[in-house]
Amino acid sequence: MYLKIDHVDKTFQRGSQRTEVLRGITLDIEKGEYVSIIGHSGCGKSTLLNIVAGLTNATNGGIILEGRQVDEPGPDRAVVFQNHSLLPWLTVYDNVRLAVDKVFWKTKSRAERDAWTLHNLDLVQMVHAKDKRPAEISGGMKQRVGIARALAMEPKVLLLDEPFGALDALTRAHLQDSVMALHQKLGNTVMMITHDVDEAVLLSDRIVMMTNGPAATIGDVLEVPLAHPRKRLELVSDPAYIKCRAAVLKFLYERHRYVEAA
Repeated sequence: MYLKIDHVDKTFQRGSQRTEVLRGITLDIEKGEYVSIIGHSGCGKSTLLNIVAGLTNATNGGIILEGRQVDEPGPDRAVVFQNHSLLPWLTVYDNVRLAVDKVFWKTKSRAERDAWTLHNLDLVQMVHAKDKRPAEISGGMKQRVGIARALAMEPKVLLLDEPFGALDALTRAHLQDSVMALHQKLGNTVMMITHDVDEAVLLSDRIVMMTNGPAATIGDVLEVPLAHPRKRLELVSDPAYIKCRAAVLKFLYERHRYVEAA
């Protein structure tokens, strides 16, 4: 198994108050798989991603990547957040080059690092803006740079935390298509947090549906039997797409109704 989330519990302690956020999360992810984690706000999706990233430690259980336990950040797991997190005083090129130098300063020459930086900017179609600073480009372009920076680290797992959540609908659709094309081209392993049902069905091989917190767990896992490459306009009337979308909506609606009735 490539990436294993093994019986992960997470409890936060503040003074005498204990909050159990996650309970018994177990999930196996294959190499090259695109998995989305979906659930209502507050169900611990981002906490789970942060544990995989090594930004937060599990209270119990752990993360195994290619047979090794991981409990701290590392270049083998790159994160793209909803907020692009670019350094405003650096150019687009330098924001990506910073990550390249950090990871490859021993193994690539200066010329190779330059070429690799430009290659990853080209993957997200941002070479033309390489000399601009973040304030001079749009939100969607900033996210493209964030994705380029993450890919430039050659991570074993790409972690996306609602990466399109702050974008307008048209930009969001373009970026989703770009990520789909990149996944097809690179065959990388992706774990994405989202609250968008259509996004999850469009992009994912599997959708992991979380129950409501506190003590959230995996309620169901849905296989998405749609062939690649996927074209969003053709999927609108595809019976398998409609069935998957309905299954996720039904799960989320029933969980939400349970909370309201409680």
